[in-house]
Amino acid sequence: MATEIDYYEILEIQRDASGAEVKKSYRKMAMKYHPDQNQGDKEAEEQFKLVNEAYQVLSDAQKRATYDRYGVEGLDRQGFQHGGMNMDDLGSIFESVFGGGFGGGQRERTHQKYPLDVESEITLEFNEAVFGCEKEIKYSYKTSCNACDGTGDEDKNPTTCPECGGKGQQYYRQGFMTFAQECDRCHGEGKIVKNRCKSCSGEGYIEEEGTTTVSIPAGIDHGHRIRVGQKGNEDKRGRKGDLYVHIRVGEDEHFMRDGDQIYMEVPIFFTQAALGGMIKIPTLNEEKELKIPVGVKDKEQFILKGEGVANVHSGRKGDLIAQVKIIYPKKLNDEQKDLLTQLGESFGYESMVHENKFDGVLDKVKNWFK
Repeated sequence: MATEIDYYEILEIQRDASGAEVKKSYRKMAMKYHPDQNQGDKEAEEQFKLVNEAYQVLSDAQKRATYDRYGVEGLDRQGFQHGGMNMDDLGSIFESVFGGGFGGGQRERTHQKYPLDVESEITLEFNEAVFGCEKEIKYSYKTSCNACDGTGDEDKNPTTCPECGGKGQQYYRQGFMTFAQECDRCHGEGKIVKNRCKSCSGEGYIEEEGTTTVSIPAGIDHGHRIRVGQKGNEDKRGRKGDLYVHIRVGEDEHFMRDGDQIYMEVPIFFTQAALGGMIKIPTLNEEKELKIPVGVKDKEQFILKGEGVANVHSGRKGDLIAQVKIIYPKKLNDEQKDLLTQLGESFGYESMVHENKFDGVLDKVKNWFK
């Protein structure tokens, strides 16, 4: 029969502890009993193994459920070997929580000379972004050099870096933690190239030019990006990354876009502002009538529902906001001046409103300086 172990007691947590609490307690207990902190202390080493075993069980939902119901014996029936963890096993668990490694837990990495994904940029006209379109994209991508099989070596046989043993990293210990930095000898490659390939100058890859047609959805906006699958860089095993196309959108002379909303300035003459009436304005799709009320204010806004841009995700259209800009004449001939003077006089008291508003103000200001 399996020896009964209370994993909750080992990690000093309650049986209903959350996953975050399990991890937090493990970090505390693992640091407390870590061999680097307790060199030569066999009891601490055994406790460290138990702490890692407890975390391995309680951080796994399925193992934890089995343990809660059947105890350690239930875990044993499922093939879990408690008490038999070696230092490499412990290193894997410790590394997954703390990062880095310790002891013999470091592993040799595979080295990719370049990321598989590629980024490109395209500028769309205002209407292309609003209504969508098809665009041909030209971009550059990397592919493995056939001449050297992607090794960068003329003889296709680079040697393992003697400094890092092919890991591409050098490890150093500080306290009870082990940290890694790029190998100075091979610059992270893990290999030493003696005879550089002439086709790729020892890089192991060459640059190619590619073109692809991208479907631009209606409503896409400045700053968005589109993913085109399998159009990125290619490694020596034939795996391809993706192409990410970043979108820029040009401005329009009349319409200004803010997300799904469209703003436009509607210039009207000052007489029209005073009289009001119906005017015709363009929208993104057609001509619409806009009612201007008598005495409309400068910069007053009118909302035309559903006349904006279709949202790129939902398809729901935003609004068009028309903002009035009152235009005044810059020059007047004598006849026009007389007519305006007569118009002003016809309003009588109303036309003198600015004078009445400031009655007594001048006298008040003069008193400030006495």
